[in-house]
Amino acid sequence: MISQVQEFFNMKRKGIIKLLIFTFSLLAFFQLTIRAQDFVYQPINPAFGGNPYNYSWLINQADAQNTFEEPEEEVDDDDPLSTFQEDLNKQVLNEITRELYQNQFGESGLSEGFYQFGSYEIDVSPISEGMQIRIIDIYTGSETTVIVPYY
Repeated sequence: MISQVQEFFNMKRKGIIKLLIFTFSLLAFFQLTIRAQDFVYQPINPAFGGNPYNYSWLINQADAQNTFEEPEEEVDDDDPLSTFQEDLNKQVLNEITRELYQNQFGESGLSEGFYQFGSYEIDVSPISEGMQIRIIDIYTGSETTVIVPYY
């Protein structure tokens, strides 16, 4: 029985050796004929170095997938008189702002009180942080408060 087991392993060894010799000879044969090529990445987008002829195809694909719709612009059909009034109010506010700023930081200082210019009422009053200037639009009722701090 022992001799049969030894004979079996001897046959196995011979088979493994033959298989290894065959495999190495096959590899040696294909070593001469196997060739490989370099992997080269070519971008598609022309902005990143791709083919410039791809541009129109890419933009068409992007437009086809875009579900966003731009809002339509509102046409401003204000009449010239209202535009003139708005411009005049802006100029008056600019002049008031310049004068108040000059008075605050000039020699005379900003005097408290209640003023009315066009469609605006201006209330200047001292508070603990500085001078409070409340600007009220008579027509719309909107109110803006500006605080000029003490230095």
